[in-house]
Order: sequence, then C-alpha cells, then structure tokens
Amino acid sequence: MAVALPQSDQQDRLRVLATAAEVVSPIDRKMAKGFWSEGTRIESELIRVGQTPAISMMSTGQGDCASARDFVENLPDNAVLLAEQSLIGALTNCSRQTVDPVSRKLDAAMDKHIVAARALMAAMNAQGTKSAWTEEHFAKMFASLPDAKENAAEGESFAAMYGQMSGEVSKDTAAKAGLQLLDWLANLENSPLRGFSIRVTTDAMKQALGEAAFQKALQTDVIANSAVQNAGSPDQIIERPQPESVSILAAMEHQGADQTERLNGLPPTTRAREAAAHGFASGTSGDKQMARRYFDMAFSAADEVWDARTPEINAAAILQEISEAAAQVDSVNALVRAQKLRDSSAQAIAMLAVARVVASNAGPH
Repeated sequence: MAVALPQSDQQDRLRVLATAAEVVSPIDRKMAKGFWSEGTRIESELIRVGQTPAISMMSTGQGDCASARDFVENLPDNAVLLAEQSLIGALTNCSRQTVDPVSRKLDAAMDKHIVAARALMAAMNAQGTKSAWTEEHFAKMFASLPDAKENAAEGESFAAMYGQMSGEVSKDTAAKAGLQLLDWLANLENSPLRGFSIRVTTDAMKQALGEAAFQKALQTDVIANSAVQNAGSPDQIIERPQPESVSILAAMEHQGADQTERLNGLPPTTRAREAAAHGFASGTSGDKQMARRYFDMAFSAADEVWDARTPEINAAAILQEISEAAAQVDSVNALVRAQKLRDSSAQAIAMLAVARVVASNAGPH
C-alpha cells in the first residue's frame, strides 16, 4: 500500500523505495529486489540529470552484483561526484565485480580534474593499499585537483585522504603529493577549516617522511611553506551544525507534567521529535490521553517539516522516528496517523516505519 502511493518527485520515490526494500527484505526477498531494481533505475536517472540522489540504493546491499556492475559501467565519467555514495556502496557490497569499472570511472574523471576523494579511498582499499594502482592514483589525484575556489568545501576531504594514505605510498610520492595539496589549500580563503586542513596535511607529511625530510621538502616550495606558516592557531574553533538531541529518558523524567506549551515554541523539527518522545513516554506509562495529545503535535509538526524540507534537513528520518515512536505505543493508531499526513510521500514513509515496528515486534518469520 505504501509503495503504491504516488510520488511526483523522483527523490521522494527513491526515499520510499529504499525504506520499503529495507522493511520487507527479511520477509520477502523477491519483493525487496523489485523495489531495489526500481530504486537503482531512479538513482541512475537522477545522477544523469545532474542531481545527487537523496539516498543510495547501491549502499543498501539489497541487489545483485551484476546489476551493480551495470550501474557503474553506465555512469558518465563526469558524474562521479554526484554518484560518490553509490560508487562506495558498489565497492562495499560487490567489490569483486565492481572494483575494476569503478577504478576506471574514477581514473577517467581525474583526467577531467574531477576528484571524488571518498570513492577513491574506497577503490584504493579494494585494490590494495600497497598496490601499484594505489600508488599511481594517489599521485594522480593530487596532480589533478580541481579549481580551488570552486571546490573549497572539498579541502577537508582531500586532507583526510592524504592523511589516510600518505603512509602507504613511497616517500617521494608522499612528499610530492603533500606539496601539491598544500599549494592547493594556499589558494583557499583564510578560515579555521582551511587551517585545520593544512595542519592535517602537515602532520601526515611529518609522519610519512620524518621531520628532517619534511622540512627539506617544504623548503623547495615557497607557496607550501607559506601556507604552513600561516595556517593559524590549532585553537581556532570550526563551527559545524550541531545535531538535535532528543532524549526519551529526559521525556520520562518529566512524565506527568504537560509539556505542550513549551513544545509549541520549538522549531518544527525539534517539536516533532520531542513531542514524539513525550508521546512514547506517556503512552508506555499508561497515559494514553496525554500520548494522543503529544502525537497530534508530533505529526502536525511533521507535516510542516516535510513541506519545508531541504537537503540539509533529513525529513524522512524525522518521519520515521515519530512514526516508530507512535507504533510502539499503538501501531493501528500510528498507521491511521501516517495515512493522514498531507503528502503522499510522507504517508508512504511513515506507513513503512510503522510496518518496520510491527514486523520487528512480530519476531522471526
């Protein structure tokens, strides 16, 4: 029923299929593979039109490896960044069948100065960290870095990649690649994240080369030397988005005290999750009337979250969280609530979350 609901947006359809495949896989593998096949087709289409898939079916491990290989081979070379999570999933779940085609795609992309650092790391692990392929492509990566101004956000990933692999390659390769990366980082605007990336690279070079050889290499490159000298203080604070923290235990500690007025003043994402936590706490302690009030608030807030969803907000995860909380209290009531959400995609995801709880509580089949 959930999968049969229409989704006008392909990203939403992909979210629904991924959730459905996960839920039904322990019960009906054939049905799960059908969802996986449709999902991978949509995933491929999204990448081809220049969109990063909201979720990767390739990462679930649900499909067959022949299909995973076909997916990789049909991927345009210039789409490896959009498909990075898909490529990592293919390598993780079907390494033997996909390591060569993924490696070729990444190699061809680097010829165009398109560098997918995380996928390259996965390919190097699959090829063998001490292999000739890894040595060659580690060097090629840092000789093929994209325009620094347009790809500043990737600086931390490049530094992390260098830090992970510089000790696995020859010292000459590590020295040359490290200087190339420092030259690239020098072109970024000064910021705590730039400074952090420079320090990660510097520390890795020292460890791979030794202090004396590091200093000798640095003296041959004025730009790299200047970048190191002007990296800033290690005490600079890098501001990152803080995940919302919602605690069931905290909700249970406030059991009996009506929290609805306080919750009304919270942003929709926090309101949905906290109201669901209080609904779970009230419902499992026997206060069904209070639980209903909290879940009314949670699902109403979920409609707001879904309507205003952005790539930065995992609206599907919030829907799943509140639906699972409601299903733990009363699965039939939770299903009714899920079916009353405004958007059909939201309905489908919430219904599947309820199904996951029911299947889990039913035990092995």
